[in-house]
Amino acid sequence: MSFSDILGGRASDSCLSVEEMQRYARHMVMPEVSEAGQKRLKAGRVLVIGTGGLGSPLLAYLAAAGVGKLGIVDFDRVDYSNLHRQILHTTSSVGMLKVESAARSIREINPHVEVRVYEEALKAGNAIEIAKEYDMIIDGTDNFATRYLTNDVCVLLDKPNVYGSIFRFDGQVTTFWAKQGPCYRCLYPEPPDPGLVPTCAEGGVLGVLPVIIGTLQAVEAIKILLCQGELLTGRLVLFDALKMKFRELKLHKDPSCPICGENPTIKNLIDYDQFCGTAPVDAPVRRMLAAPQIEATELKKRLDAGDKIVILDVRDPHEFDICHLPGARLIPSKEITKRIHELDSADEIVIYCKGEMRSENAFRALQQAGFRKILVLEGGVDAWAEEVDPSMPTY
Repeated sequence: MSFSDILGGRASDSCLSVEEMQRYARHMVMPEVSEAGQKRLKAGRVLVIGTGGLGSPLLAYLAAAGVGKLGIVDFDRVDYSNLHRQILHTTSSVGMLKVESAARSIREINPHVEVRVYEEALKAGNAIEIAKEYDMIIDGTDNFATRYLTNDVCVLLDKPNVYGSIFRFDGQVTTFWAKQGPCYRCLYPEPPDPGLVPTCAEGGVLGVLPVIIGTLQAVEAIKILLCQGELLTGRLVLFDALKMKFRELKLHKDPSCPICGENPTIKNLIDYDQFCGTAPVDAPVRRMLAAPQIEATELKKRLDAGDKIVILDVRDPHEFDICHLPGARLIPSKEITKRIHELDSADEIVIYCKGEMRSENAFRALQQAGFRKILVLEGGVDAWAEEVDPSMPTY
């Protein structure tokens, strides 16, 4: 493929100190990089959305490679559950803002890198302003609203979008660059229905998987800055860690794509939460749409008072083995419809999972079968551990 030189004339203005020449020596002996290429990396400006599983390895390696300016966007804090895969953060980082923890680690890796932190969520109102000074955006997020937003910003500003995603043992990576190939909307015109795709918190992720995918994203970013090699534009790489296999799918530009097609209809950023069906709704509307809920503390009071309540755990057996509510009955959500005869519609039933997604699905299945005395535990087993039993292990 032909590269667009996204650096303009900035690389010629870069200079390397003696210490930098020593630091990048193994780069510069490669003819594809050389001193000129290392100056290109130093002139590079890369914006990374998310400092978690994908953001950690790609930020570490972009910093080590000498990319001159790294912008990092995140509003979350480091949690113990992050540490098995988010290698930019350490045990001492727990409770810190992720951008602060990431910036500290990046500066330890390479003090020659300028780090700009954005302690906020990327939104339609700030995305253009944040992204415009960078050469490319690397998507390290795990939600569809931000993925569509990142895509549209890149298309509107004509910037490469280095994309990666992970779940359980599977990962995928590509580079979307609308002027040279398809964009994210060409591959995924519409987001999946809310709740259809489980999050990493619900489904889990192998700790080393984001390192593999994030490092591939870093490789793509470095190639773009160097104008070397063949990009993944028009190719989606799929990785299966269990089978240790890579596969490649061809991607094609969609002529009817609403943002990069022949007659684009999207000219400005839109409300991505509404588009993906993840926008918060008013409490009265939520009561009409969602399953009726009970708080963990209220359930505890009722159980202590001797109320007859069937506690139904709809997680998978291995999750049940980690922790469960006292007296809970296990019927995994995917088995509800074929095991519905094990429940009595005359009983009052409280359903729970890790959060609420699988509980909501189980609620609808029971409701369709004629069950009426059903509640969902608000916040799931996590809420029980936080509000009722802090000794309960969480995951």
